[in-house]
Amino acid sequence: MSDGIIVGYDGSADATVALNWAMDEAERTGRPVRLAYVFEWVTVAGWVGPGVAPGIWPDETARRQAEELVAQAAAEAAAARPTVEVRGEVLDGPPALVLQERSAEAGLLVLGSRGHGGFGGLLVGSTAVAVTAHAHCPVVVVRDGDTAGRRTGPVVVGVDGSPTSLLALGFAVERAAWWGVPLRVVRAWEPAAEHGPAPDDAVAAERVALEEPLARWRETFPDVEVATDVVAGRPAAALVEQSRDAQLVVVGTRGRGGLRGTLLGSVSQQLIQHAHCPVAVVRER
Repeated sequence: MSDGIIVGYDGSADATVALNWAMDEAERTGRPVRLAYVFEWVTVAGWVGPGVAPGIWPDETARRQAEELVAQAAAEAAAARPTVEVRGEVLDGPPALVLQERSAEAGLLVLGSRGHGGFGGLLVGSTAVAVTAHAHCPVVVVRDGDTAGRRTGPVVVGVDGSPTSLLALGFAVERAAWWGVPLRVVRAWEPAAEHGPAPDDAVAAERVALEEPLARWRETFPDVEVATDVVAGRPAAALVEQSRDAQLVVVGTRGRGGLRGTLLGSVSQQLIQHAHCPVAVVRER
């Protein structure tokens, strides 16, 4: 599974949409898919998880129901996409921590933005930042309704020249090539307020800086239609606006300049909560 896709699954509507997104990706790339149901038991004695003997849950009926839920979802997904290898597993522990650990074994982790049961509250507040900021592989966050009618939309990526934003660029270019859709590269920064609107020469300099890392990707994937957009303004607002007609927005976990703090603070939460399409968060392994 080192190059496979892990899906955080709990049977909720958002988890089902995330599974469908992951199956699309698996079908395009030939990767296997693993459904991971993570359940955190809390008792008067504290958290019950990996320390409990294998197969012993406080409620065996609940364990059985979770296993049946995952098995049925995996079987239905496999039947709908017979070329994709699918399996499921039920895990014990705090969902964010367990998924972070499991991400070391995967090429991609896909999550719904909200869940129920074992994933109650997942990707709300600090848990969202923890999963996206500390996973060992790229993470895609999908909301119910995010992907409707977006099969031909572009892949949007925020680039500021930092190492992780360049990793995000590579991830975005590959998806645009595999999916056969355009790539839109956005470089956003906030000019100093006292200087007013960004002058033309500053915009030109930013555009040159943006074109430099794009050169090798244009050579590698000459069939990908690439558009660039230099925006003087708030990076989160620019990326949310660009997401309106996109099928994926890609960002790095940490940037500098206009994207400083991306997915470690307010920008991450704004993207996850307000983007109009799935959000991919890319970090160095």
